[in-house]
Amino acid sequence: MTTEIAASTPLVAIVGRPNVGKSALFNRLTRTRRALVEEVAGTTRDRIYGYFEWNGRYVRVVDTGGVEGPEADPFSALIRTQVLGAIEEADMILFVVDASEGMTAADQAITDLLRRSTRPVVLVANKSDRRGARGRLLDFYELGLGEPIDISAYHGEGIGDLLDEVVDRVPRVEAPPREDRLRIAVVGRPNVGKSSLVNSILGQERTIVSDVPGTTRDAIDTPFEFEGHQMLLVDTAGIRKRGKIERGVERHSVQAAEHHISRADVVFLVVDQGDLTVAQDTHIAGAVLDEGKGMAIIVNKWDLAEDRAARPEFAARLDRRYDFAPWAPVQFTSALTGEGVRELLELAVHIQQVRQRRVPTSDLNMLVRRAVSEHGPSNVHGRRLKIMYVTQAEVAPPTFIFFVNDPELLHFSYRRFLENRIRAAFGFEGTAIRMRFRRRSEDRHEVEA
Repeated sequence: MTTEIAASTPLVAIVGRPNVGKSALFNRLTRTRRALVEEVAGTTRDRIYGYFEWNGRYVRVVDTGGVEGPEADPFSALIRTQVLGAIEEADMILFVVDASEGMTAADQAITDLLRRSTRPVVLVANKSDRRGARGRLLDFYELGLGEPIDISAYHGEGIGDLLDEVVDRVPRVEAPPREDRLRIAVVGRPNVGKSSLVNSILGQERTIVSDVPGTTRDAIDTPFEFEGHQMLLVDTAGIRKRGKIERGVERHSVQAAEHHISRADVVFLVVDQGDLTVAQDTHIAGAVLDEGKGMAIIVNKWDLAEDRAARPEFAARLDRRYDFAPWAPVQFTSALTGEGVRELLELAVHIQQVRQRRVPTSDLNMLVRRAVSEHGPSNVHGRRLKIMYVTQAEVAPPTFIFFVNDPELLHFSYRRFLENRIRAAFGFEGTAIRMRFRRRSEDRHEVEA
C-alpha cells in the first residue's frame, strides 16, 4: 500500500502553450522528475498530479499538455480537452509563459480561454534568467492578468515568491490527512488499450486515447475509490523492446513505466486478444516477477474476439506462454463495453489481501517437512540439501527464508517444487513470492527426507 495526499487538498493547474517550461515547473514544485522535460513541444500530453508543502501548507498540483491549434499536432484537440478538465477541477491556475520569447498570439488565445473560467489566475513568466527576457516582461501586461511573477523553473529562481502567492490564494488546509491506497500499475505494449481500460475503470476520459502507438508518454496517477477501498491507478507508457525505443521522450517514458512497476502493489499486464504471442509481453511479465509484485494478465478488447466462447482455450494458451508465472490469474475485459472491469477491481483487492497473508511458522515447517518426506532433494556429488528451518520474514511480497546446510545444493526444479507446495497449501494466487536459502550450521532441527 502507498500513502497519498488527500483529495480534499487544494489543487493548482499549470497551463500554457507548448515548451514554456510547465513540466519543469511541476518537477521543481513537487521536487520530483515525474513530468517529462525535453526541448520538444508537446512532450506532456496527459494530466500528471503531484503535491508540495510550503510553510506548513499542502497543495496539489497538476501538469497539463501544451495548448495549441489543431493544425500543429493530431493530439491537439484531445490535449485541449484534458486542459479544460484540469481547469474545471482546479482551485487556481498558474498560466506559464516564456519570458525569453515574449508574448505570442498563442498566449493571448489561452488568456481568452482562461477568462471563461471563474478560477483565479497567476501569470508566471518562466525562463526570465535568459538574455533579454527581463525587457520583454512588460509585454505580458497586455494580457490583463496583472503583474507576472518572473521565475526560472530550471534554476529555481523566484520559486519562493511564487509559492508565497499560491498559498495566499488557495483555500487553507493545514497538514491534510494522508490516505493509504492500493497502487495499481497498468502496463503493456503500446496500443493494447491501456488508456481506454483506465478510462473505463474511472468512468471519465482521464488519459488521451488514440490508435497511434505511444499516445501515453507520462505515467498518470489517478486516485479513486472502489467499494470502500482507496486505490491509485497508474496508466503507464507502452513498453517496447529496448532496440525499438526512440531516444528522448519515449526513452524517458519507458523508464518511468518501469519505475512505476517497482512502486506498484498490483500490476495489470494488458495484452491484445488478437495477438497473444508477442515476446515483449512475456518480457514485461518477467519484469513484474523480478520486482515481486502482484499481477493479473488482462485480455483486453474481448468484444472484438471472433469466438467469445473460447475463453478456456485463450486461458490455456496464456498458461502455456506464461508458465514461469502460473499463479497470475487471467481476466477478460472490454474497455469499450465495460465487460469484466468490475471483476478486475475485485481481483486487485483480492490479490493485495493475498500479498499481506502470513503463514504461521509451525504450519510452514510442518508443510515443508511433509513435502521433503514425500519427495526429497536429489544428491549432488554425494551430498544432499538439508533444510533445518523455514520462516516467513516479510509480506508484500510474501518472503520465505529457508535455512539449509548449503544453498549450492539446491536445484531450480526443487525450488519450484517447494514453491508449488507452499502455494497449494496456503493460496498465494496472484502474487509473486520470494524464497531465500541461507547457509546455517546443523544445530537447528533438521527436516529429514
